[in-house]
Amino acid sequence: MLQPLIAHFESYLPLEESEKGLLEGRITERRIKRRQLVLQAGFPCKHYSYVVEGCFKMYGVDKKGNEHNIQFAAENDWISDIGSFHSGKPSPLCIEAIEPSLILQIERQDLYFLYLNIPKLDRIFKVIIENKYVELQNHVLQNISSTAQERYDAFLEQYPTLALRLPNTQIASYLGISPEYLSEIRSDRKS
Repeated sequence: MLQPLIAHFESYLPLEESEKGLLEGRITERRIKRRQLVLQAGFPCKHYSYVVEGCFKMYGVDKKGNEHNIQFAAENDWISDIGSFHSGKPSPLCIEAIEPSLILQIERQDLYFLYLNIPKLDRIFKVIIENKYVELQNHVLQNISSTAQERYDAFLEQYPTLALRLPNTQIASYLGISPEYLSEIRSDRKS
């Protein structure tokens, strides 16, 4: 089941057969049910999770109990609380499956082993993390300086296949608007 992950890595840099062999035993495959958490707030994030099939959301919960989605990840994407993963501190975030999913996970000690033994992976993860950081910066900037329509357009650009897979409530939470207002935006786009 490592083939999708190897193909993903090789979309950045080719791997030698010996390097591919080092991945064996360092990656854990997990089937995840819809609504199952792979990270619960208050616990340290112990894995980088690569999505082979399915869809996840990462969110925080405010003092009133409202969820605020900050990231989605579907096929061929990564999801993790990077700060908690590297610090070992409890995460304020949750990562939950929106659909039944298949993921490949790497624990911190295994990732560090792979960085030392496959230097290309260190470079690959640097690019992956930089891209995620840029996505997060863009999301924050859009939330403070763009209209709801512009934020929805940016969502469609960033997550083109998810608009049909996610319920309005999830997308609206990510955009910082009500589901009803999102429905208005969507119907305005159709007319």
